Amino acid sequence: MTDSAHILVTGGAGFIGSHLVERLLADGNAVVVIDDFSTGSGENLRPLAGNARLRVIESKISTCADLPDLAGQAKAIYHLAAAVGVELVVRSPIHVLETNLHETEVLLKAAALRRVPVLLASTSEVYGKSEKPVFIEEDDLLIGPPRHTRWGYACSKLMDEFLALAYARERSLPVVIARLFNTVGPRQTGRYGMVLPRFIAAAKRGEPLEVYGDGLQTRCFGYVTDTVEALVRLQRAEAARGEVFNIGGTEEVTILDLARRVIEVLDSKSSTRLVPYAEAYAPGFDDMRRRKPGVEKLAAVTGFRPGTTLRESSGGRRKRSRSRFVICRRQRKRTASTPFKSCFQTKKAPFSGRS
Repeated sequence: MTDSAHILVTGGAGFIGSHLVERLLADGNAVVVIDDFSTGSGENLRPLAGNARLRVIESKISTCADLPDLAGQAKAIYHLAAAVGVELVVRSPIHVLETNLHETEVLLKAAALRRVPVLLASTSEVYGKSEKPVFIEEDDLLIGPPRHTRWGYACSKLMDEFLALAYARERSLPVVIARLFNTVGPRQTGRYGMVLPRFIAAAKRGEPLEVYGDGLQTRCFGYVTDTVEALVRLQRAEAARGEVFNIGGTEEVTILDLARRVIEVLDSKSSTRLVPYAEAYAPGFDDMRRRKPGVEKLAAVTGFRPGTTLRESSGGRRKRSRSRFVICRRQRKRTASTPFKSCFQTKKAPFSGRS
């Protein structure tokens, strides 16, 4: 890769990051990825192997010797690198806190030297224990007590937001903050507790799908290409600078119903099993009953509203063989569907295109 006016993507080997890299390259950009492969995977970048406009650096942000030049010569930065996943947050809180705070600090400092635009990927977790039916960006945030480790992740990402906005005010750094809600699609792993790939893996093995709590908590699931579209548009929008935006689907589904749909579409013999939170994570674990994003601000600034919905394409009592759970992208008056099974990929040999 010879183009110095590249786009820098931290966490580019992750689930969302790899789809973003794919999109940026398709748009004709040169892209540099920094990823330590702790939660991401080189396999996610396999389809891009051999692309002369892609450079992949296996490193933490804080230990990347070329970071000052890579950040300074970039035309834009997407900061997606983070320690994520409820299981990782609960099991390794020190790693999560140190990674999310320190790596962001180092990146913002490097970007600020030449005021390179930064899009910071945050999380819906920052809304905490709020019981509002719809979360909007200006809401007050209600975080749980520090003895419950899951709130450490929310606080670490919220501190990332505070720090980014402080750089925007004091150093005139162009910053956009994107609060990502549940995102699904190909390449997502259930290794760190992500619910949909975890359900799918269990259903394919014919094992019980473990639903935590009573299963009546609801979530909204956005499709990864919608998330990427929103990220790209926000980075390009001057009006987005210095602002916070929700990104996510808006159709609610209970986790128990989600498990049942997975069983149906895969024609699995699996059952569902309710698991108390104390057994799944730790005593005193807090969960939110609802988590639905308001996306009006995103639509107003970018002209884009996530339109992919999680739905059952056939109703009534049709045969299982004809019932499909699909992720549908609405485009104008026509609908093109992507089968639910596209959320899986067959494993191949790791991609080793790194430097």
